[in-house]
Amino acid sequence: MSRLVIVESPTKARTIHSFLPDDYVVEACMGHVRDLPPSAKEIPQKYKDLPWARLGVDIENDFAPLYVIPSDKKSVIKKLKDLLKDANELILATDEDREGESIGWHLTEVLKPKVPIRRMVFHEITREAIEAALQDTRTIDQQLVRAQETRRILDRLVGYTVSPLLWKKISPGLSAGRVQSVAVDILVEREQRRLAFRSGSYWDLRATLEAYRQRFVATLSSVGGVRVASGKDFDENTGEIRKGAKVLLLNEQQATELKARLDQGRWSVVDVNERVQNRRPPPPFTTSTLQQEANRKLRLSSKETMRVAQRLYENGYITYMRTDSVHLSNEAIHATRTAVKARYGAEYLSKSPRQYTTKSKAAQEAHEAIRPAGNQMKTADELGLSGAEYRLYDMIWKRTMATQMAEAVVRFLDASVQVDNAIFQATGKRIDFPGYFRAYVEGSDDPDAALDDQESPLPPLKVGDGVECRELLTVGHETIPPARYTEASLVQSLEKEGVGRPSTYATIISTIQERGYVIKDGNRLIPTFMAFTVSRLLEEHFPDLVDTQFTARMEQTLDDIAAGEVDWLPYLREFYCGEAGLESLVDAKTQSIDPRAIYALELDAIGAKVRIGRYGPYIERENGDGVVRASLPPTMPPGDLSIEEAEQFLRQKDEGPQPIGFDPETGLPVFLLRGPYGYYVQLGDSDEEKPKRTSLPRGMNPEDVSFQVALGLLALPRKLGLDPETGDEIYAGIGRFGPYVRRGDNYKSLTKADHVLSVDLPRALELLSQVKKFGVLREIGPHPEDGELVTVNSGRYGPYIKYKRTNASLPKGVEPEAVTMEMALKLLAEKKAAPKKGTTAKGKTKSKTSDSKEPSKTTKKPRKSTKSTKKKDNG
Repeated sequence: MSRLVIVESPTKARTIHSFLPDDYVVEACMGHVRDLPPSAKEIPQKYKDLPWARLGVDIENDFAPLYVIPSDKKSVIKKLKDLLKDANELILATDEDREGESIGWHLTEVLKPKVPIRRMVFHEITREAIEAALQDTRTIDQQLVRAQETRRILDRLVGYTVSPLLWKKISPGLSAGRVQSVAVDILVEREQRRLAFRSGSYWDLRATLEAYRQRFVATLSSVGGVRVASGKDFDENTGEIRKGAKVLLLNEQQATELKARLDQGRWSVVDVNERVQNRRPPPPFTTSTLQQEANRKLRLSSKETMRVAQRLYENGYITYMRTDSVHLSNEAIHATRTAVKARYGAEYLSKSPRQYTTKSKAAQEAHEAIRPAGNQMKTADELGLSGAEYRLYDMIWKRTMATQMAEAVVRFLDASVQVDNAIFQATGKRIDFPGYFRAYVEGSDDPDAALDDQESPLPPLKVGDGVECRELLTVGHETIPPARYTEASLVQSLEKEGVGRPSTYATIISTIQERGYVIKDGNRLIPTFMAFTVSRLLEEHFPDLVDTQFTARMEQTLDDIAAGEVDWLPYLREFYCGEAGLESLVDAKTQSIDPRAIYALELDAIGAKVRIGRYGPYIERENGDGVVRASLPPTMPPGDLSIEEAEQFLRQKDEGPQPIGFDPETGLPVFLLRGPYGYYVQLGDSDEEKPKRTSLPRGMNPEDVSFQVALGLLALPRKLGLDPETGDEIYAGIGRFGPYVRRGDNYKSLTKADHVLSVDLPRALELLSQVKKFGVLREIGPHPEDGELVTVNSGRYGPYIKYKRTNASLPKGVEPEAVTMEMALKLLAEKKAAPKKGTTAKGKTKSKTSDSKEPSKTTKKPRKSTKSTKKKDNG
């Protein structure tokens, strides 16, 4: 007889099995084995006619959930049951958080074991940790299970009750979520501030000064004892100086006159202030801070970060990656201090072991921070890691080292330099002792911010020193709108407000993008007009669902349920069935909400509104003859829609576009138009059959498109000449992936320094002669069937997915960074199933895919895989 150990993934199973005796069989359940029905077809026949079946929760029967085993998990369950027949003990080794506890409980409910059950928990997969966990098992924590089940039911009640109302009042296919809707509302609120923002302008002076043969920069701070205005003094809603601010606002003329007066003055140091600051290293990573820093430093999305961290954990390289705690075990501290002393020297070691205190509102996940697993503290190079795993592990390793290193000592020197009645301010920074900077420096959300370890020293100035002015410039400034959220800053905001749990943020951010509420531009998250419309409806009619404090209190209640301090059933009844409960509120609002009263934006200045229609956002305004409606680009950021631009859309729709000239060869009008995907030039009227169109190259502003430029774009592709070696014709044009030069089937993209209308033959030949830089863009992970690597590659015709000898092109509009393993497997399966050239659909043979292939017979060495293990998150 054997002992059956069940974990979530094959990779985790393989790693754990290597630490266990031969009589242990380790098998993966592949994540959740049952859940509420994801769709109507998954509802068992005997429940289909019940009024609560679609909801999946029997409200009248104490909110009893209807659990079903997904069709793709039935073979997994059968396999586990067969293995259990030959086992004399069942050990549940699922993750130690609430979700892992819930998976373990569901396994017992489905498998109904008749042998002893033990619950085994650990926060790192090392030999020592696994052996210790086997000696310290426990039973399933029913309070954790109940808290997770309550969370799942709450998410279901909100999503399945409010979403149908959105379908009726706004558009089909929309969704609301307990945490998702709050995240969207946070993004919308910031975009509304950008929309209301009014820019202000101000001027100051910047001097390049020299003393002790060293040059430094100083900025005008006051004139005649009055502080000179800066960006912080402006009201973002008016573009004017805030009321009550006693500052001097300079315009260009005043700044120029002041410069002329000061040019002849004598400059001298009137004040010097030196201060020393000890910088304490940041705490080790939690789930939230890992996602934030990986986004800032590595440009990884939250979802990518958690996917890579999951692989590192399951392979035994880091501790459990879902944690709110910054605590480090005594063993980890000792191992870290040993590594610091060996690699950096004793002088870089902190005087005593440093421990951090968790400040999270409800640290409820694992009990230790994210750090390298074990007590060897090996580097990424020593582990042989590569790609994203290398970069993320290296960041975790350095942050862990920093926690036990000496404080950095930074010396600041502030100097005031006077000329006439004006004071200029200069600030310098020098690092007296780098301390933990040797290992780790935190990133910043501000790309222009200087990092902590960057020096900018001043000369050794003293009061009374004379300095020479080498250059004095007038500098104009425009205030800028509030910055849009990045994934890092959104995660930080959600955690600060106590909304959701860090382990769910990756799924939430991914979901709001997939649902069309948010588009990602570089690293910025931009809410769409659809997001504006949904948030407006929820704010007006369901304010609690987008109230951060209400959602935070709900999270606290769930934590209290987990701690056994609150009874789950009365809480659910009050939330859903109470006098002001969600059920009655949705029923009332379904009747009272007028769909025409719901819109995204109201542009009072021109009497127009932005609405969501069947084909996307549009702007409408009443005129004397009725209502004028004009479509808006679906990816247009709401905060960038100016009154002037809105007027242009309406006027173009009402009056029709005005030509910028007439083609001298055909006499046809030439237009500069804006479509759903940006600006383009067009030859002939739109009502003609297939008028010629050419998109503006990326980086070209519509204001720069003259009539001659438009004619040049419409003439593309243009012939540059002949290749002197081959005699082939060389062309320049604009294609699906931007401007290019071409020789036969050989294409080469133009660089930012090249222009499609001016690139010449020698430059084209130079580009075409360069070695193609096709290759791997990013690693998605091992294939769940055989562990072979699945990658996203760059190719001649764009990015594609590669697995062994199968290549599958990415759909148009899908960025390589957004490709998940699930998406990759689907595209690869479709590629394999497609008929090959020269065959017909009738004659093709059906390929086996990962969805249809039956699991192979279990061995004591599970197959290598990193198939996703956690499927359900809040939101």
